[in-house]
Amino acid sequence: MKKVELLFIPVPGSGHLVSTLQFAKNLIGRNDTISITILSIPSPLPSSLSSYTNSLVASEPRIQLIDVPQPPAKPPSTELFKSPAKIFSLYIETHLPNIRNIITEIVSSHAKSDSVRVAGIVVDFFCASMIDVAKELHLPSYLFMPSNTGYLSFMLHLPAYHEQNGEVPKDSDPEWLIKGIEIPVPPRVLPVALTDGSYSAYVKLASRFRETKGIIVNTFLELETHAINSFSDDDQTPPLYPVGPVIDLDDGLAHSNLEQAQRDRIIKWLDDQPQSSVVFLCFGSMGSFEAEQVKEIAAGLEHSGQRFLWALRMPPPRGKGMMPSDSSNLEEVLPDGFLEKTHGKGLICGWAPQVEVLAHEAIGGFVSHCGWNSILESLWHGVPIVTWPMYAEQQLNAFRMVKELGLAMEMRLDYKKGSGEVVGADEIERAVVAVMDMDSEVRKKVKEMGEMTRKAVKDGGSSFASVGRFIEDVIGNNCGSN
Repeated sequence: MKKVELLFIPVPGSGHLVSTLQFAKNLIGRNDTISITILSIPSPLPSSLSSYTNSLVASEPRIQLIDVPQPPAKPPSTELFKSPAKIFSLYIETHLPNIRNIITEIVSSHAKSDSVRVAGIVVDFFCASMIDVAKELHLPSYLFMPSNTGYLSFMLHLPAYHEQNGEVPKDSDPEWLIKGIEIPVPPRVLPVALTDGSYSAYVKLASRFRETKGIIVNTFLELETHAINSFSDDDQTPPLYPVGPVIDLDDGLAHSNLEQAQRDRIIKWLDDQPQSSVVFLCFGSMGSFEAEQVKEIAAGLEHSGQRFLWALRMPPPRGKGMMPSDSSNLEEVLPDGFLEKTHGKGLICGWAPQVEVLAHEAIGGFVSHCGWNSILESLWHGVPIVTWPMYAEQQLNAFRMVKELGLAMEMRLDYKKGSGEVVGADEIERAVVAVMDMDSEVRKKVKEMGEMTRKAVKDGGSSFASVGRFIEDVIGNNCGSN
C-alpha cells in the first residue's frame, strides 16, 4: 500500500503539545503505512517544550520534525499575560506564510517521487487559520482538540451566540444552553478568554471548526457519552473522533524541567507514607499564588490534619512574563512555624512529576487547577479531584466535573487567577478533608471511571476503535493523489 504522511501543526503550549505529539505517536504505532511530520512553531516564551519535542521525535523514526522559522517580532509577554488567547492566536497567524512554504515544498517533493502522499493536515484549534493552507493545496484538514467534547460544544455554540448577541457575555446574563452539555451553564464558568479581551479572537477561531474534515478530541465515549452522542445526527459538524485519554504516562515534559535529585526526594518521601494518605496540590505550568493566598493554603493544610505534597510555585514579578518559579526561600512565604509543625506530615516542592505522583499508591486526593490533561491523568489513576480552576477553560471543566459528571469535589468553580480573590483556610481545610474521605461517592465513581479510562484505549475499547476509524478515513482520502 502507498505510504501516507500526515502533517501536524501543534501549538507551543504544554497543555496542547504533549497530547498532540502522543496522538501522533499512537497513530504510527497502529499503522505502519503512516509517517508524520511535525511543523514545530517556536514558543513565544522561554520553555523546555522544544527539548520535549526533540526527545520524542528522536525515539520515533517515522516522526520527523521541521522547525518553523521565527517571524521577526515576538509578542511582548505583558500583552500575552493580559489577553493570552488573543495574542497567542495572532502570534500563530504570523507563522502562516512560513508554514505555507514548508507544506507546499513537502507536497511538491512527494508529487515528484510518487512514493508518499500527504493525506492531510492536523491542526491544533489555535492553528485554525492554517486550514486556509490545506484548502489552497487541496488537502483535507483535521482539528485536534486537546480538551473535551463539552468544551468543543461551547466553541461550536459561540459563533451563533455572537451572531445573535454581538457582545461579550456578562456574569449576570442568563445561563447558556449548550448542545453537548446536559445542564445549563452559568456565564461565570465560561472560558476566561471571553472577558479578558480575547472574545473576538475566540469567535474567529470557533467559526473555522466546521470547515475541517473531522475533529479529533482528547476524550472517550464512556466519560462524555451525552456530549459525544449529541453530535451523532449533526450534519453541520464534521465527524468526531474521540481518541482519549491521550496522555504521556512517562511524564517526559516534567522530567525535562526537573532535577533528578528533586524527583527522587519526592518519590522517596511518598514511599514512606501510608497508602492513599496524601493529598497532592498542583496547579499546572502557569499556576501560582500571591503570598496572602499561600498563607491561607498553609493554614488550611495544617488544620486539616492530612498528609500533603504541595507543588508550591511563586508568580513572576509584575510585568516579567507569565511563568511561575520555585521559591528560593520557603521560610519567607510560609507562615511562621509552618514547616516545623508539619514536619514529617507534609512535603513542599517546586515543580513535581505529576503523572508519577498521581500513580503513587500513597496519593489519595488531588487539589487541581482542572486543566484537561490533569483531569485525564487523575481519572486514569483513580484519584479524586478538588476543583480550583485558574485560567483558560478550567472553570468550565471544573463545573462539568462537579455538576454534570459527578467526578470531582467542589471547592471553587469560578475562581480566576489574577482576580485578587483569596480562598480562606477554612474552605481549603473542608475541601481537603472531604476529598480524603475513603468512602465518598465521588471516590467510588472516579475509581470506576478509571477502569473505563484504561479499557477505552485498549484493543476493543471505544477510543481504540475511534483511532482505527480515523486511520481508515485518512488513508481513504484522495487515494490516487495529493
